[in-house]
Amino acid sequence: MLKNTLLPVEEFAQRRQAFMSAMPESSIAIVKSAEEITRSNDTDFPFCQDKNFYYLTGFHEPDALLVMIKGEENISILFCQEKDPLMEVWHGRRVGPETASKQFGFDSSFDNSLRKDKVLNYLAQVDSVHCCFSDSELMVEITAWIADVAAQTRIGKKAPVSLQDCSETINELRLHKSAREIELMRRANIISGQAHQRAMIETRAGKFEYQIEAELLHEFAVNGARHAAYGSIVAGGDNANILHYNDNDESLSDGDLLLIDAGGELAGYAADITRTFPVNGIFSAPQKAIYQLVLDAQNAAIEAIKPGNSFSTLNDLVCDILTKGLYDLGILTGELPTLIQDKACKKYFIHGLGHWLGLDVHDVGDYHANDKRQQLRPFAPGMIMTIEPGIYIPLGSDVDKKWQGIGVRIEDNVLVTDSGHENLTINAPKSIEAIEALMKQV
Repeated sequence: MLKNTLLPVEEFAQRRQAFMSAMPESSIAIVKSAEEITRSNDTDFPFCQDKNFYYLTGFHEPDALLVMIKGEENISILFCQEKDPLMEVWHGRRVGPETASKQFGFDSSFDNSLRKDKVLNYLAQVDSVHCCFSDSELMVEITAWIADVAAQTRIGKKAPVSLQDCSETINELRLHKSAREIELMRRANIISGQAHQRAMIETRAGKFEYQIEAELLHEFAVNGARHAAYGSIVAGGDNANILHYNDNDESLSDGDLLLIDAGGELAGYAADITRTFPVNGIFSAPQKAIYQLVLDAQNAAIEAIKPGNSFSTLNDLVCDILTKGLYDLGILTGELPTLIQDKACKKYFIHGLGHWLGLDVHDVGDYHANDKRQQLRPFAPGMIMTIEPGIYIPLGSDVDKKWQGIGVRIEDNVLVTDSGHENLTINAPKSIEAIEALMKQV
């Protein structure tokens, strides 16, 4: 087992080979690591590796460059920081180029002082260059390198004739998870589910949202998910109606709901779970009605996940359930067939149903959306997604006061299998009975 990853080196080598198999002959691909980011003065944010670079290397240091060349043979080369005892005393150990090849399976590794000269030489031997156009800094660097090669035509150098975006290739690879990735994401969900249980047990009126956030972070870290996959949302009462609320600084009130959207990150892979529950452990009648409606819609969507279906199919199903439910509760008024046709629930269900999940919380992968914003891509085994319907009724809404201030979202992480689906979020209580039973133990 390698430090900083629970995946074997062979997994990353296989990914590089899969990527290079999609490259044309006589081509080079260049992918850059993330850099450290200053938080304040001389302190940095915790380092987070570029996800594409990590996917192809497993290498967790900044200031590194991956080069993949497709020719008579496929070769991969890493440029990284050299060993430096003085810097390592201050900032931590480095792998160094001498051991990087053996430890991470590259064909060659060099220190960064050799980067420019060697890359210029590689560029002079290929016809096309491939990189992710979203990396604007790397694009500038590559363009300058190509210009340097082109300037040497009089001495026999030949510059590449095309620069192409390889984002789609790597996005497709990342969208389809391997067996090892799936197992990691199962574990990330279990850890995150334990954190949501802990939050429910520790919640009570008078505590602050940030105190519950601290319980989540503790449970993540003590189980190996040392960082949250994203900024945790711990939103009491009407704060739940702010979709990306992250102040987490208000006190919790008896009679309110608490919405928590939080997941841990394990070996780079994210969990993304949302639970909504009563601060005092007992749902009021209006809270129960809205919550059960959202839960029914979520369960129906999850049950419909199988190869060949799409987010569009699921979204239509959920909107029908939510619209009819809101109509039955008197929150929506009018002719029910018209309301369903118009997807009237979107007044209160104001975001998408879900998204791809993996190394990023909102992970890469084409949804095949049309001009009506319908996401038509057929599901296939190995895809992992979130399913997260919600109903949001802020204070001051034009509905009966008993509904105002209620915000409910329920989110699970689901794998598409050969025969249907597997819900990875298995230990975060979400039925009304299970939530109330857990919180009654306090």
